[in-house]
Amino acid sequence: MSLVDLLIRQARQQPECAAVFSGTALHATYGQWAARSAGLAQGMRQAGLLPGDRVLLFMHNHPRYLEVLWAAWWAGLVVVPVNAKLHTREVEWIIDNAQARWAFVTRDVAPEPLAGLERQIDIESAEADILLAPMLDAFAVPVTPRELGDLAWLFYTSGTTGRPKGVMLTHRNLITMGLTYFVDVDPVANTDTIVYGAPMSHGAGLYAIPHVMAGARHVVPASGGVDPAELFALGQALGPLSTFAAPTIVKRLVDHAQDHGISVEDSAKSFKTIVYGGAPMYLADIQRALRVMGPCFVQIYGQGETPMVATALSRQQLADTLHPRYLERMASVGVAQTPVQVRVSNEQGQDVALGEVGEVLVKGDCVMAGYWRNPEASALAIRDGWLWTGDVGCLDGDGFLTLKDRSKDLIISGGSNIYPREVEEALLTLSGVDEVAVVGVPDPEWGEAVVAFVVLQAGTAVGQTELDEHCLAQIARFKRPKHYHLVDRLPKNNYGKVLKTDLREVASSALKLHKV
Repeated sequence: MSLVDLLIRQARQQPECAAVFSGTALHATYGQWAARSAGLAQGMRQAGLLPGDRVLLFMHNHPRYLEVLWAAWWAGLVVVPVNAKLHTREVEWIIDNAQARWAFVTRDVAPEPLAGLERQIDIESAEADILLAPMLDAFAVPVTPRELGDLAWLFYTSGTTGRPKGVMLTHRNLITMGLTYFVDVDPVANTDTIVYGAPMSHGAGLYAIPHVMAGARHVVPASGGVDPAELFALGQALGPLSTFAAPTIVKRLVDHAQDHGISVEDSAKSFKTIVYGGAPMYLADIQRALRVMGPCFVQIYGQGETPMVATALSRQQLADTLHPRYLERMASVGVAQTPVQVRVSNEQGQDVALGEVGEVLVKGDCVMAGYWRNPEASALAIRDGWLWTGDVGCLDGDGFLTLKDRSKDLIISGGSNIYPREVEEALLTLSGVDEVAVVGVPDPEWGEAVVAFVVLQAGTAVGQTELDEHCLAQIARFKRPKHYHLVDRLPKNNYGKVLKTDLREVASSALKLHKV
């Protein structure tokens, strides 16, 4: 069995059922989707691509993204989806590292040939039309035999602290993730609709798998991205949507609903489920989201190395306001998903006591096979079957995991540990503060100094004195920032994660100038 069997199953059972939409326009039924993927699979095989070869996807969200994904698996190939915002040089490094032979691109991100490829196909070209011509009998195109342990998806990490690593995800990893979605995240029916606003090269694209399992509908917005007005309108036109969104996207949706007076009841007509993850969701933000849009939210925690599967905080848990530890649970990332074990351990791999902080470890069939062509990093990340995530957190007696920060983001000032997220949470409770990111920078007296970057809400005026007084009223004095920077925006990658490496450089430079 492999991922392609999921599409074939739906194409046999419901060939006339609507499957893929471009905006509100039908792009393909399940039968047409399978026929186009089969045709492309046949063409790639005839052109000399061999089982296990890598095919790069350097594209903005596009209806044909799904057809190429399943065509590659039909032909026994490995997909390498990459961030559409990467620089050409970064993409060419990935091409070389992955030893990719072909690439499918959109011309807006790759107007010129990329180095190192045998063939580059513009997904909207006449060449692509020919390659994706539907097979009259798709089921006559043999599926290249693949085992569950074979590589299916090569996911390159964001590489914010150096060269990205290629996470090797197998058919077993991804099928486990898909099945887990039904149990721990959200049940899916064939009447449901998933919309791809966030990049399909990341978590949003992975969630195509459980929705193919259910025979649900797949919608790529006409804009190809996140336009809150467009997404609300699509939900009204096609039925309540499900989607995966980073917290920054959730904030944009909530802002739109609030600014346009969209009620909880009307929000429910546009959105069935919004799964959020990929970056910290602060307590104040999820409280506001629930208040404005209602109980459509589910939180997941996972990494590329254990795709979308580590813990989940269900909509029922988010709605359980009568629980005595409701606020603590809302600030957590939930409990271990069904197919994994989650531990919190010290540096020696020994479990720490409940409530104590350590590194989060995950074990199960969703954990990656390792890093591509990087056995040293693989050996450090996976030990005795346990993935060392690099995330710092603690477990309570009911199994709820609360993340503190990435281990590399921990600040040690005056010998005391300071978790940036705790400081960020405190600052976000001050009226007028929109976004916050806290980093540590070298300090000759304290070892590291706490620095806060603060984005204010439009039309508000909050000074550094107010920020400092608010922190002193919320957290211990030693945790409060030594410096505050008021900025227009925080630097983020394509997935909505704040680039704290960039902020550390800005903060360090500012401190040097101040000393001069």
